[in-house]
Amino acid sequence: MSNYRRALVPGGTFFFTITLADRSSTLLVDKLDRFRLAYVGARRSVPFETIAICVLPDHLHAVWALPPGDADYSTRWARIKSEFSAGLAAIRSHSQVNKRERGIWQRRFWEHQIRDDDDPQRHVDYIHFNPVKHGHVQRAVDWPHSSFHQHVKRGWLPDDWGVATQAVGRFGE
Repeated sequence: MSNYRRALVPGGTFFFTITLADRSSTLLVDKLDRFRLAYVGARRSVPFETIAICVLPDHLHAVWALPPGDADYSTRWARIKSEFSAGLAAIRSHSQVNKRERGIWQRRFWEHQIRDDDDPQRHVDYIHFNPVKHGHVQRAVDWPHSSFHQHVKRGWLPDDWGVATQAVGRFGE
């Protein structure tokens, strides 16, 4: 069994990538209301602050700040994934059945601890530009499943930020 090392920093801020097992799926946006219920339910029972989030058809990115003294983001993601998946049909391998996996999500997720003053903005920008990067829209403002709109309302970003022709060199790997 692999020994995965996770950054466990109580009260830390983290960037996450969570991915569906089927990368051709559109399940996350097709069942967005279901995802929102799972997300809000987890946030109520085990609080955390969402700094930024963007839900795409087959994956999502988020930046979270955990409460002081709390480093357990894995339980939060497990709860969100489990509640979202409950009752959804999926073909499961023998290994997935033995591990109680529903087959909808990739087994692991990627996390990055935010470590310096510039890191949060780089990751928030990446999150908000992601729908443009993947070709879903030409402008960040046109993707409805993103915290970009809240950042614009708060005056943190202009609504014309994240246009494909302006930002491809910056984020379009």
